[in-house]
Amino acid sequence: MKHISTFLALLALALSLSAAEVKRTEDLIYGRKFGTALTMDVFEPAIKNGAGVIWMVSGGFFSSKEAVSQKTYQPLLDRGYTVFAVVHGSQPRFIIPEIIEDVQRASRYIHLHAKKFGVDPTKLGVSGGSAGGHLSLTLGTRGGPGKADARDPIDRESSAVAAVACFYPPTDFLNWGAQGDDAVGIGTLEKFKPAFGPRSDTAEGRVKLSRDISPLGYIRSNQPPMLIAHGDADKLVPIYQAQVFEQRAKEFGNNVKVIVKPGADHGWAGMDKDIAVFADWFDEHLLGKK
Repeated sequence: MKHISTFLALLALALSLSAAEVKRTEDLIYGRKFGTALTMDVFEPAIKNGAGVIWMVSGGFFSSKEAVSQKTYQPLLDRGYTVFAVVHGSQPRFIIPEIIEDVQRASRYIHLHAKKFGVDPTKLGVSGGSAGGHLSLTLGTRGGPGKADARDPIDRESSAVAAVACFYPPTDFLNWGAQGDDAVGIGTLEKFKPAFGPRSDTAEGRVKLSRDISPLGYIRSNQPPMLIAHGDADKLVPIYQAQVFEQRAKEFGNNVKVIVKPGADHGWAGMDKDIAVFADWFDEHLLGKK
């Protein structure tokens, strides 16, 4: 028992040292909206692997500095990933199309400054859960080149990522739990209506809005590998959302994998272990490790 106690004490010390060695740079401004700063915090491990993970700090399309948590990202930091925790404009003031613009700009900012943080901009992954998962898949399916003639150097950069790993993401708002199950600010997602804005007031508007914001509609060939962890008892975002995304993505020849968590709802105990699985995914697809 003495040896076990000693081992546990050493392990706790090692973990605390690992966390202490992470350098955190707070409140980097990647853009402004109506005089409000859009910020991110950057977490740099002592020993870097040259790759980075963009973390979407988002739930219900609400984002805040208070939700930035090194503990959440620690399994990635322990592997040497630099983590960029992105805070976006929140509903109800800003709606989903505007939030999508925020995270695209955040990715472009990271591309521009990646080398400053010891990161290869071609080795960027993205992660998050729920609305953060949706935004992760949005970057995975819609990230792309900037405008070469843009006045702002950030806008000249790519927003593309090289790999995605996320939790229970919305992928098709117009077909929520089954085909024809409209959740564009109504039904299951009625309490999130402010995030969808006035276009969700009519059936025609909801159809067009869903086409604009659903990652499913942006699937093309040659997109980055994408991993989704989803509970099969999720009452808020049905696992159907992951399943239809996986099916469509594979039809285009993309590498997509869904990890089904039996009996799990919208979140579950031990998600840190799943983030370690995400790190394995990024190891394989960003660093070429098998």
